[in-house]
Amino acid sequence: MNDLPPDLPRLRTLETWLALTLDRVRQAIVIAEQREAQQQRAAPPPPPDWVVQLGIGRESHPVAVHVGGCRTVDQRARPLSRDQAMRALTEGLEPCAVCRPDTELGIL
Repeated sequence: MNDLPPDLPRLRTLETWLALTLDRVRQAIVIAEQREAQQQRAAPPPPPDWVVQLGIGRESHPVAVHVGGCRTVDQRARPLSRDQAMRALTEGLEPCAVCRPDTELGIL
């Protein structure tokens, strides 16, 4: 069963149509890739799970532990792993009163 036309003029027409359609698809792919790349550049990275807030000054010391994304955290914060956050809290570093990382970590 052959679904292609048998004569050369119609085969050439079909070839031209397929080439034009393929060009349009390739152009749409390029546009979609550019749009996706732009969206990835524009999206901020997700916040870390835990952060430590540092004090002001050249030799700033840790001040408090926060849940990542806490609205009270500023630029003086550094990411922490879960273990580092738990250790900091058990060693006496203050938990943020707003986001309550001690409760999130199960330290009561």
